[in-house]
Amino acid sequence: MNLFFEEAGDFKVGAILSQQGEAYQVETPSGKRTKVRARDVLLQFASPTPSELMSLASDLAKDMDTAFLWEVAGEQEFDFADLGMEYFGHKPEPQEAAGLLMKLSTAPIYFYKKGKGRYKAAPQASLQAALLGLEKKKQQAILQATYVEELKAGKLPASMASMMPQLLFKPDKNTIEYKALEAACTALQTTPARLMLTVGAIPNTLQLHFSKFLLEQFPKGRGFPAITLPSAPELPMASVQAFSIDDVTTTEIDDAFSVQHLSDGDICIGIHIAAPALAIQRDDAIDVIARSRMSTVYMPGDKITMLPDEFVNLFTLAEGLPRPALSLYVTLNKDDWSVRSTKTVIEQVPVAANLRHNDLDDLVTEEALQNGEGDYPFKNEISVLWQWAQVLEQGRMKKREEFGLRPEQNNRVDFNFYVEDETVTITRRKRGAPLDKIVAELMIFANSSWGKLMHECGVPGIYRAQGGGNGWSSRLQVRMQTHAAPHQGLGVDQYAWSTSPLRRYTDLVNQWQIMACVSHSVTAPLVAPFKPKDADLFAIVSAFDGAYAAYADFQNTMERYWCLRWLKQESQRQESQRNVDAVVLKDEMLRLTEIPLVIQMPSLPTLARGSQVKLELLGSDEVDLSVQARLLEVVKSELANDESELADEEAEENVTENISENLNQDEQVTQHPSAGVHATSPVNTE
Repeated sequence: MNLFFEEAGDFKVGAILSQQGEAYQVETPSGKRTKVRARDVLLQFASPTPSELMSLASDLAKDMDTAFLWEVAGEQEFDFADLGMEYFGHKPEPQEAAGLLMKLSTAPIYFYKKGKGRYKAAPQASLQAALLGLEKKKQQAILQATYVEELKAGKLPASMASMMPQLLFKPDKNTIEYKALEAACTALQTTPARLMLTVGAIPNTLQLHFSKFLLEQFPKGRGFPAITLPSAPELPMASVQAFSIDDVTTTEIDDAFSVQHLSDGDICIGIHIAAPALAIQRDDAIDVIARSRMSTVYMPGDKITMLPDEFVNLFTLAEGLPRPALSLYVTLNKDDWSVRSTKTVIEQVPVAANLRHNDLDDLVTEEALQNGEGDYPFKNEISVLWQWAQVLEQGRMKKREEFGLRPEQNNRVDFNFYVEDETVTITRRKRGAPLDKIVAELMIFANSSWGKLMHECGVPGIYRAQGGGNGWSSRLQVRMQTHAAPHQGLGVDQYAWSTSPLRRYTDLVNQWQIMACVSHSVTAPLVAPFKPKDADLFAIVSAFDGAYAAYADFQNTMERYWCLRWLKQESQRQESQRNVDAVVLKDEMLRLTEIPLVIQMPSLPTLARGSQVKLELLGSDEVDLSVQARLLEVVKSELANDESELADEEAEENVTENISENLNQDEQVTQHPSAGVHATSPVNTE
C-alpha cells in the first residue's frame, strides 16, 4: 500500500513499510525513509506506483481549468474528494484526486485552505480584486524589466528622472524604479550612484555629493519663503569711521573696527558687530527661517546662507552706508595697553571701507608693521589694532598656562579654496598673519566680554566651554552650555559666540540677550527673550550642535572633492601623473603637503609620525572620494616623540576655536584629520 501525504507544505508519496498506531514508516521513491503521521495522509492507494502517481497527477493538474473548478466548487466549504466527484463525474482515481489537490494548492487566490484536504472558494469580489492585483504585478514586472534594459543600455527611464535624488539616498525599496535600479546594478556590477552618473540622472559628481546633502539637510530646497523686510531702526549715529577686514568673496560682513585717539592720550577701539537682532523677534517669520537652518553652510565655490540675501543686505556692514550695529568700545591705556573701561552701545555705524585680505596680505606683514612701511588704507588704525592684538594674545597665552596648557602653535598652515568655472585654486597661508591675528584676537575679546556681561546681568546665553574635567580627553572637549564657564583652550574665563549673528543662530540668540543687558541692565532677566532655565535655549543648543556638525562634515566632504579636482587639474596641466610630497600622520594615514588632503595607504610600511615621503598618484575616484597612491621613497624619517604628539593633539582640539574667529567672519573653518592643517572656503559670489 502507498500513501499520498503532505509534509512541510509539499505533497509527497511513499510506500508503507510499517504502521504503529497513528504513524507510518514510509519509503519514498528516492529511497529515503521517513515517519508520516496519519493526520497528514491524504490518500492511500495500491496502484499506480508512487512515482507514476506523481507524474500522472502533475500532468492532470496542468490541464485543469482553475476558473471552471472555482465555478464548480460553489460557495460552501468542501472536501477535495467531493469536488472531484463533481469535476470528474465519478469517484476520482488516486492520480485524479492527487492532481486535483495539487491544482487547489497552487491557486490560493481562488481557493482558501481550511484544513487537511478542505478548501473554500474565494468570494467573487475578493477573487476579482486578487486577479486585478496579479495583473498589476504582471504589468509592473514587465515595466520593471523594461527599466532594467534601458538602464543597461545607458538610458534613463523618464519616471526615474523625477525621483532623483530620493532614489539614490532615501529610496522606497518597494518601488519598481528602485528594484529596476538594483537589478541593473547587479547585472552591470556597479553601484547606483555610478550608474546614475552614467545614464545622466546626475550631471556630475559635484551634484552627486551636493544633492545628498540637500536631501538630508534641506529637503524643501535651499530657497527661502517670501518675507516682509523690516524697516530700518532709528538709532544714534556713531562718530567713527569703521572698516572691515575680510576675504574678497565675503558677503555676510559681521564685524568692523574703528580707532579713536582720545584727548587724554588714551585710545578707544570699537568692535562693531552687525545687529540683525534689532529686526528679528523670537518666533517671528525670519526667526523661524534662521532657526531651521542654524548656520550658513560654506563650501568651496558656494554657500547656503542662514538668512535671505535681501535681509542680509540690510544689515551686512557694507561700505558706504551707516548700518545698525552692536558696538563694544574699549578704552585703552596707550602706555601699557591695559583696558581702562568697556562700553556696549546699540547704534548706527558709518562703514568707510571693506578691506580685503587678497589686497592687503602682501602689504600688511609683521616686518612692515614694525618698520612702518607700506601704503594702504587705514594704515595707522591697523597698526594700533596689531599692537593691541599682540597684547591680547600674550594675555591669553598666560591664562592658558594658568589652566595648565601649553601655548598655542602658530606654525600651521591654512588653505583657501576658490572655485570659478569648475576650476579650483587652492592657496596656502601661514597661520597668525597680522590681519588674521587682529580679527581673531578682537573677536575673542568681544565674545569673552559679552559673555561676561550676560553672566553679570544674570541673563542666560549660549557659551562654549573647554576644560575642567578629569582626564586628557575631557579637558580637551569643547561643549556648549547656557552658563558661563572657562574656555581653557582660548585662555578666557568665558566665551559666548556673539560676533557672527548673520551666519550663526547661536550668535543671533546671544545678541538678543546682550541687547537686553545693554537696555535694561539689572532687570534684563525679566525682559530678555530667553529667561533663566528656559528649556527652549537647551533645545537650540542641541539643534545647533547637530546642524553645525552636519554642515562641517559636508564642508569637509566638498573640500576633499575639490582637492581631488585640483589633483586632476594639475595632472592634466603637466600631461603626466603627478608625484607628490606627503607627511605621515599616523599608521597608514598621510597628508599631502601642497593641499589639505589626507589619504590612507594600507600598504604603507611602518613609519614614525612626521616622516616625509614621496608618492606617485595612481588615480582618484570622485564618487567615493578615494585616492590611490604608491610609495616612491622615504625622504626623511622622524623619531616618534610622545610629548610632541600630545601637544599636537591638544592643538588639534583647540585650534578650531581660535581659527573660527580668524581670517574672515564669512568663512567656515573645518578641522581636518591632519595635524596642523586646516582649510577655509571663501565663497565665490561672482
